[in-house]
Formats: sequence, structure tokens, C-alpha cells
Amino acid sequence: MSLVVQKWNELAGVKAELAARDWFFATSGNLSIKVTNDPLTFLVTASGKDKRKQTDEDFLLVDGDGNPAEDTHLKPSAETLLHVEIYRRTKAGCVLHVHTVDNNLISDVYAQNGEAVFSGQEIIKAFGIWEENAAVRIPIIDNDADIPTLAAKFAKHVDGDTGAVLIHNHGITVWGRDAFEAKKHLEAWEFLFRWQVKRLLLQRAGLPVG
Repeated sequence: MSLVVQKWNELAGVKAELAARDWFFATSGNLSIKVTNDPLTFLVTASGKDKRKQTDEDFLLVDGDGNPAEDTHLKPSAETLLHVEIYRRTKAGCVLHVHTVDNNLISDVYAQNGEAVFSGQEIIKAFGIWEENAAVRIPIIDNDADIPTLAAKFAKHVDGDTGAVLIHNHGITVWGRDAFEAKKHLEAWEFLFRWQVKRLLLQRAGLPVG
């Protein structure tokens, strides 16, 4: 089995799991997985595809600039440049971007703070943080329809082999050293977002919440 096929199958498995959670509304979202380091190549979701379905045209191989590395009629996801920034700056092996109602709400509620902070949740251990009552922060950046401009804003927060950024009303981008780690971190962040949204609703209803 070639390396490209191996990585394709790995990314397809992640896509299927996220699709089962219904995290790909209206063809939104994009995923990628690194294939080679030198030269940099990675598989990325093709633009405009229904990611809840599995087809032979779900992904395409792109180079270190985010351009197709092979002859194809497919176009890379519009936000491939964000993936490029991550792979160029870190040793990440997988990047996942999804739009959910909860992550959009959190990005909107805390946009003026420039970040959202969560603490006191056991799920934080998924990030490898084991301290009692540990806190985690995720930066929130302004959205921009111009992808190079958005990528430049995004790149300021890419400084480790694992990480995550919320784009205001435009979803979360998470990366990890491999697909397992990226998916684990994405699931942990989405748990925290959903928990916080429900917590805020309970507080608004006047119910006692710690």
C-alpha cells in the first residue's frame, strides 16, 4: 500500500467519524493529513464536496504552497492556506476544521475577549494537562473573506505542534502531531464549547451553576 493511499484511508476514517457527529453542515469544514515532509505534501479535502459521503474525490494531494501536486479537476478547500501555515511552522501531521453551532456561539460570546477560557473540567486531560483545576485557553480571531489575510491573522497563533484557533463565527481549526491527536483535541474542545453554552443557558434561567 502506498503512503498516499495509507494516509487517504486514515483521513477518510476521521472524516467518517466527524460526519457521524453531523459536524459538516452544508459542505462546510476542511481536513488534511501530511503525506511527506520534504518536499511538503498533504492530502486536503476537495472544495464543495458533501463531507458526509465517502467518494474517490474526497481529497487531493497538494504541495507546500497548497496547490495541486498532481493533474486533477478538483480544487483544494478554499482555506487550504491555513493548513499550509500550520505545516510550514510546526511538526503537525493533521489539521481539522469544523463549523458547529456551539463553537460559533462561543466565538461570538467571547469575541471581544480575544479568547475563551475553560477550567475545572476533567476533559482538559485530553490535552495532556493533569494539574488540578487546570485552565485552557483558545484564541479567537476575526474572520476575513480574503483567505490570505485570514491566514496571516491565523499564523500569529500557530506556535506548537498541537493547537487550536477559533475564527469568529467561522468554526474551529485544530491540529495535532497525528490524526488521532488532532481528533482527540477537537472532540475535547467541542465538549467544552457545548458544556459552556449549556452552562450559560442555565445561568440565564436562574438555576444554580458552580
